[in-house]
Amino acid sequence: MEKGFTIREAALEDSTALTDLCMRSKQSNGYDDTFMAMCAEELKVRDSWIEDDDFWLAQDADGRPVGCIRLSTVEDGETGELETCFVDPAWQGRRVGRALFDVLYERAQDLGLVRIGLDADPFAEPFYARMGFKTIGRAPSGSIPGRTLPRMELQLTSGQQRT
Repeated sequence: MEKGFTIREAALEDSTALTDLCMRSKQSNGYDDTFMAMCAEELKVRDSWIEDDDFWLAQDADGRPVGCIRLSTVEDGETGELETCFVDPAWQGRRVGRALFDVLYERAQDLGLVRIGLDADPFAEPFYARMGFKTIGRAPSGSIPGRTLPRMELQLTSGQQRT
């Protein structure tokens, strides 16, 4: 993997550290404490996410999580959902997100998925666009009544090149 971090599957004992990572990363977009309190329950990493989904984390040399990504699959067997994707603010711009996406793409290919969807934080929409996602509409926020988020989708094809 990239210098300075490694990627591994998340384990149940990682849930608290991953929740802290998700909160730090989300707040780095400039959200205030009131907004973050409204998002806290939605960002809390649950054991079921680690047990039931494909959930990976990037960790630094000391074993601290510096990024995470989670893929679930939809019953149709062709669609995945990018449920969780966060990078520690101090590690943003250091290819952690791209490395996590490489793992995600490989797993999606192994599962035979043809598309991956996600509801993006507006601040993360440009990053996801660089990863190949296209905005296809709006979706309601799971935390903030009346707020909508960019709904994005990536169409996967065999041999598709990603930059």
